[in-house]
Amino acid sequence: MRTETGLEIVCRKLPAGLKGKRVGILCHAPSINAELEHISDLFIAGKECIVEAIFGPQHGMYGQTQDNMIEWEGILHPRYGIPVYSLYGEHRKPTAGMLKNLEAFVVDLQDVGARLYTYIWTVKLCMEACIEAGIPVYILDRPNPIGRIGFDGPVLKKEYFTFVGGAEIPLCHRMTLGEMALWLKAHHMPESDLHVIAMNGWRRNSMYRETGLPWVIPSPNLPTQESATVYPGTVLFEAMNISEGRGTVIPFELFGAPFLNTDAILKELKALKIPGCGFREHDFIPTFNKYQNEYCRGIQIHVSDYESFMPVRTMLEILSLIYKTSPEGCVAFKNPPYEYEYNLMPFDILSGDSIMRKVIEQQLSLKNEMERWHSEIEEFSIKFNEIALYKE
Repeated sequence: MRTETGLEIVCRKLPAGLKGKRVGILCHAPSINAELEHISDLFIAGKECIVEAIFGPQHGMYGQTQDNMIEWEGILHPRYGIPVYSLYGEHRKPTAGMLKNLEAFVVDLQDVGARLYTYIWTVKLCMEACIEAGIPVYILDRPNPIGRIGFDGPVLKKEYFTFVGGAEIPLCHRMTLGEMALWLKAHHMPESDLHVIAMNGWRRNSMYRETGLPWVIPSPNLPTQESATVYPGTVLFEAMNISEGRGTVIPFELFGAPFLNTDAILKELKALKIPGCGFREHDFIPTFNKYQNEYCRGIQIHVSDYESFMPVRTMLEILSLIYKTSPEGCVAFKNPPYEYEYNLMPFDILSGDSIMRKVIEQQLSLKNEMERWHSEIEEFSIKFNEIALYKE
């Protein structure tokens, strides 16, 4: 049975709260149906509601901006002549002026299953703006593309809330965008007039290629399901002087640096027998981003079993070995700013707190760190079950 997205459900029967209403749509390139038709075209052609404005998240309406902190400016839609507002530029939260003609706000975004992916935090800011304007929000739900991957990593602490994390959920969270919005309503903004259009035929323990839906890259450096699978772990390289493979054709599956001792790292990784994956030497020369045009000694992660692979735990082992085997002073954690945060360490806001970084720097017990995550996730899971929309 093919998964039916929230978009396809509302196109078959538009909710009464949207019929004849002036709506704004937060969307991007993957906001399509199984026939590859975009939500903007479907809503405008359907004429059951009036599309007054379109909003786009990080990377632009069609994924045109390549990297973090590359802002984009809004335009007039080339076919429809309606405003397309950027929510990753001068404004990340819709202004009153952007919302003034709207009677409903519709969200159709493809998330990737990692807490630090910015799309849900754009949704959070939109929910806040819609509360202030008295506008209902409709989330058209889509699959978590790595739903089979287990909960993993630290739970974000409140003092580390930023634009890459604004709720107490694990780094690898197994939630859909709609469920995260329900979590935000339950724990942070109960006054939100939120409506989630759940999917048909999706189970949490599935991977995207099992949905029968076309894969459209949700951002420029997540081209495949494989890159999305490792992303909750290897994205932490963004906060370090290790290349996460940007500037290659397999970003996030590949990592490296000119100083990396791949021989020593691979030898120890092989001895560890980390579940669900294998590792292989693969050097590279990035065409952009870190170490542009420099020769990097690199390693590729190959995921062999989605059931047992844990991306954040695997990353903890990798980072500990990189720190252990690299020449003194070579490995560095980046200082702020990062993603509009100017005080907290980038690695800390990505991981969830400062403890994981200190474990790596001080070569403390990885077992104790993983046990800490397990305890936090158990507590989170109890609360999550209260709002979960989908079965295993």
